[in-house]
Amino acid sequence: MSGSGRGGDSRGNRRRSSKRRERGNGQFSSPDSSRAVVKNAVELSQLFAGKIEKKRNTLVERPRWTPPKAPAGPLPAANCVWCGKPIKDITFAISEPDTGSPIHFDCVLAKVGAGEALGPGDTISYIGGGRFGIIHYNNPPDTRDFKIKKIFEWENKENRSEWRQTLCDHFSVT
Repeated sequence: MSGSGRGGDSRGNRRRSSKRRERGNGQFSSPDSSRAVVKNAVELSQLFAGKIEKKRNTLVERPRWTPPKAPAGPLPAANCVWCGKPIKDITFAISEPDTGSPIHFDCVLAKVGAGEALGPGDTISYIGGGRFGIIHYNNPPDTRDFKIKKIFEWENKENRSEWRQTLCDHFSVT
C-alpha cells in the first residue's frame, strides 16, 4: 500500500510535473523580450536600493533626505545649587523644584533620604518621571520582588527647565 492513501503509483505525479518544466512558458522567445527583462532587472535593483520609487507603472526619482544640523555650541555647564560643586555630566542632573536649576543626582538622593527612616530591605530609588520612591525589597538579593512604600514628586512635568531644553536640542535634532 502506498503512503499517500490513494493507492497506486505516486511516481506518476513527478513525471507530469517534469514535462511541464520541459515545455517552458515561452518567456524568452524573442530577443527583444530578453532585453526588456534585463532592463527590468536593472530597474528592480535601483528600486530595491531606494534610488527610485515606483508609482502606477512609472518610475519617479525620490528626493534625498538631508539630516538636520546639530547645534554647534557646547553642552551647558553648571554648578550644583546645593553643594556648589560643578556638575561634570549634565545629563545626570535633576531640576530643583523651586528654581529649576540643575542639581546633582546624588544631592537629591541625600536630601530625600535625610528625612526618612529606612527599615531593613528599604532603599531610595529614582522611579522615573522626575519621581523618587522608597522601595521595599522582600528579599534584597532578588530585586524582582519589591513594593513602593512612598513616592516623592520631585520635578514638575509641566514646567521644563531652560537648561534641560538646551540639553534636549543637542541630543534630539529630529
